[in-house]
Amino acid sequence: MIPKNLEEQISNARSKGAVPFLVNATSGTTVFGAFDPLPEIADICEKEGIWFHVDAAWGGSVLFSRKHRHLLTGIERANSVAWNPHKMLQVGLQCSVFLLNDDTGLMKKCHSANAGYLFQPDKFYDVGYDTGDKSLQCGRKVDCFKLWLMWKAVGTRGLEERVDRAFACTRYLVNEMKQRAGFRLLMEPQCVNVCFWYIPPSLRGKEESPDFWKNLGTVAPFIKERMVKQGTMMVGYQQQETYVNFFRQILISPQISLDDLEFFLDEIEHLGRDFQPH
Repeated sequence: MIPKNLEEQISNARSKGAVPFLVNATSGTTVFGAFDPLPEIADICEKEGIWFHVDAAWGGSVLFSRKHRHLLTGIERANSVAWNPHKMLQVGLQCSVFLLNDDTGLMKKCHSANAGYLFQPDKFYDVGYDTGDKSLQCGRKVDCFKLWLMWKAVGTRGLEERVDRAFACTRYLVNEMKQRAGFRLLMEPQCVNVCFWYIPPSLRGKEESPDFWKNLGTVAPFIKERMVKQGTMMVGYQQQETYVNFFRQILISPQISLDDLEFFLDEIEHLGRDFQPH
């Protein structure tokens, strides 16, 4: 998100009689792992009186890392935050968190059905702990227990090490790619999303030809079909706006070794080396 553009969009909406009420920033986009500039966005929301929400479903776990948490500077100013520990931390599916910077009982005001047969107000303990009458769903699994259990098992330092190791593996993979012919990054990763093209020998040196990008867009599906049929790897690919098909490798498993990363690069080269454009 570009803060200046955000201000322009708010002004434009109001000029048309609309009432902007929420800005949704992102900390860790799904594809590129990009982080919005939260302090600047928070300034605009405070000035304009607009609710500031941060979608940190993917990148929120970076807060556990003292080395990388600067990516989320400003998130403490959000009115609400969404976070999925089942992603980067690998808590068992599903485990999703919605945090509110609010002590007015907003969730209960919005969702309460006041079902007296379920939620009695005269209990011996603080009924504020009864969450059932505050959510869209009444009966549901205790998702937070999975996060609590993992946290107790490995500790805060253990969760930090998971995040730091994911970033370290990402940096190692990117550096190795830069040493090999044929690998081309879409951009330097902010997070642990490595988006890249593999340019097979048959297309190298033809970057200026009129069919280069069209042909390059068929390389990822070609390699993906082979890896699936041979059962060696599972790596996703996709298009994004003007970018033709590219691979997106996400490095979060604490079991990944440097040998695995070398195999990954070797296998991409092996599966794509005899690609020929149609």
